[in-house]
Amino acid sequence: MGYIGILMISFGLAMDAFAVAVCKGISSKNIDKKKCLLVGGMFGLFQAIMPLMGYYVGAGLRRFVFAIDHYIVFAFLVIIGVNMIYESFCGKEDNVSSEINVKSLIIPAIATSIDAFSIGIMFAFMKINLLFSVLTIGIVAFILSALGVSIGNNFGKRFERKAKFLGGVILVIMGVKSLIEHFL
Repeated sequence: MGYIGILMISFGLAMDAFAVAVCKGISSKNIDKKKCLLVGGMFGLFQAIMPLMGYYVGAGLRRFVFAIDHYIVFAFLVIIGVNMIYESFCGKEDNVSSEINVKSLIIPAIATSIDAFSIGIMFAFMKINLLFSVLTIGIVAFILSALGVSIGNNFGKRFERKAKFLGGVILVIMGVKSLIEHFL
C-alpha cells in the first residue's frame, strides 16, 4: 500500500475521533488552544499506538492465514467502514462529557481507536512502512481532533454524522481497492 492509501486510511480512521471531538467542543465552554491540543494529543496518541499493537498481534497470526490475507484486509476495511456508515444513519449519539482533561479523554480515545487496532492487524498482512503508517495515522487524528473541538465549539452538531459517513466510505473504498489490487 502506498503513501496515498495510508493517508486515506488515516483520514477514515480519524473520522470517529473527529466526531467525538466535535461533540466535546459542542458540550464544553471556554475552548482554548490548550484544550484543542490536549484533545488532539490524546486521540492522536491512541490512534497511533493501537495500530502498532494490532500489527504485532497480526504478525503472530500471519503465517497461519497467509493464503487468505487479502480477504482479511478487505473484510476488516469493509466491516469497519460499513459500521461507521451505519452509525452515521442510525442516529446513535456518542455520550460525551463536557469536561476536557486527560482523565475524561482516555475512554473516548480508546473507544475511537479500536478500529485502528484492527487496521494494525491488517497491516501485518501487507507490505507497508509501519513507522510511516503509524505516525501518519497519529498525526492526522491529532490534527482532525484538535480542529474538531474548535469546530464543534463554534458550529454545532451537524458535522458528526457526516464525518462518520465519510470515514466509512473511505475505508470501504480502500478495502475494495485492496482486493482488486491483489487480483491484478
